[in-house]
Amino acid sequence: MLGSVRTYGQYCAMARGLDLVGDRWTLLIVRELISLGPSRYADLQRGLPGIATNLLANRLRELEHAGLVARTELPRPANATVFALTERGAALEGIVREFVKWGAPLMATHAPDDTFRPHWLLVPLRGLCHDATPGAPAQVVRVGTAADGCDIAADAGTVSVAPSSPSTTPDATVDGDPDALVALFTGRLPIAAADAAGMITGDVEAVRRVVGGTPASLGAQGSA
Repeated sequence: MLGSVRTYGQYCAMARGLDLVGDRWTLLIVRELISLGPSRYADLQRGLPGIATNLLANRLRELEHAGLVARTELPRPANATVFALTERGAALEGIVREFVKWGAPLMATHAPDDTFRPHWLLVPLRGLCHDATPGAPAQVVRVGTAADGCDIAADAGTVSVAPSSPSTTPDATVDGDPDALVALFTGRLPIAAADAAGMITGDVEAVRRVVGGTPASLGAQGSA
């Protein structure tokens, strides 16, 4: 069933799972497809700085072979090839989210040469944000930019986090240094301080709605 894919050769669910997604870069490709949805090859390259072109192609082929990713040819005018998680592949989101939580204590600082993409916050924000004022009208808070970021939509007590959409006009936008963004959404940076530092444009109360009530158990761990 695994073809030429390397295998641990163990009759164990964990080992079988690692046979498919345990190679370097594989789970980061899954992270991109969870965060961005169906993506072109170039989109994945932008979200995976440092990956070699041939390695990305190999990993995508392996994920396709394993039934975790499907390739679709879009007709004109798009005329593009996109990659998307299958239902089986999308089931990895829970694993990715738990791994993000496990790695959160390592996010206290970042090295000067670390790269950062605002849309990498999408998965952790799904666990960190909630609607603190469910009776208020629907609002959207953007993290990052329309070109690279995520939109936090709060409405009637529920929160959804999706890739930033140029067609959406946010009520507020939050952007800034990666350390500061992580600190804000994990409760270590007060909203007033972020606002004073110029990280917030638009309605500060919209930001307070999705950030102000971050559960202490998550806020203490950090994110991203």
